[in-house]
Amino acid sequence: MDETTVNSAAKMPASTQDTPSPAKADIEHRQIYGTAKTENLRDSGWWRIILPTVVVLFCLALLAFPLAILSPLLATSFNPTAAANVQHTPLTWVWITMIVVELAIAAVIVWGLLRIFITQAGNYRR
Repeated sequence: MDETTVNSAAKMPASTQDTPSPAKADIEHRQIYGTAKTENLRDSGWWRIILPTVVVLFCLALLAFPLAILSPLLATSFNPTAAANVQHTPLTWVWITMIVVELAIAAVIVWGLLRIFITQAGNYRR
């Protein structure tokens, strides 16, 4: 019985086996993908200037807009003829508290943004 059982891989012709023949390897189309060593990875470097500039401008705007609203309110609270002061309820402490809270929150946000973006841009300097 052993004589009638034959390995199927041994029966197959050489051209249909897993290993390609040398003639077939020459005909195959091969796609070559570039690697980091072969690609041109140069950039203009403008992002190293633009990114920190945008972050700094955003941080300044984060400070400027609330202060632009709260500063006139604080200034009018010092006026004794202002409507709030005529009613004997001066709100100076409210505006000072709001300015301090706003500056504290903005300082945390600005510190985080500068730490993230400005530090990263500085790491890529040559």
